Amino acid sequence: MAELATIARPYAEALMKVAATGDAAGLAAEIRALADVAADPQVRQIADHPKVDAKQVFDLLTGVASAQTGASRSDAATNFLRTVIDNGRLSALPEIATQFQALVDARTGVSQATIESAFPIDASQVAEVKQAMERRFGRKLETNVVVVPELIGGVRVIVGDEVLDTSIRARLEQMKAALTA
Repeated sequence: MAELATIARPYAEALMKVAATGDAAGLAAEIRALADVAADPQVRQIADHPKVDAKQVFDLLTGVASAQTGASRSDAATNFLRTVIDNGRLSALPEIATQFQALVDARTGVSQATIESAFPIDASQVAEVKQAMERRFGRKLETNVVVVPELIGGVRVIVGDEVLDTSIRARLEQMKAALTA
């Protein structure tokens, strides 16, 4: 949604200025955890209720996020969340987190990669795939593994807008296209 992206950009850039003196990756993780909570439909329903004030919304978000991660919030994340809530931009928080992560990645030269696998893969296999993909894409990758049973076998790696699909499902689709052509 272009409107949310437009709203989120100045917040992400301001957050980047704050993070310039500290741990940007750590702050990005905190903001992502808060954004994940803010994106939950039940939390949004409570936060959007007219009888719920900003302090209650803040307490709800920080409480749920702390319960999920078990970590306390930095002053930067706390102040940022207060600003977002006070300005009525809670719906933009997931997009802010995405744009902020992109700014952090650009600064550090790291890209986010999603590895989709038909079955759970262990840490050594993830390391092998990560190493091969770093050579293939020519940059450092931060990986996230997602199990997608529909792939049948193999893996699918998504880095930004690039996709490397070596799954059985993709091969079957290629064979189907070749046979029907």
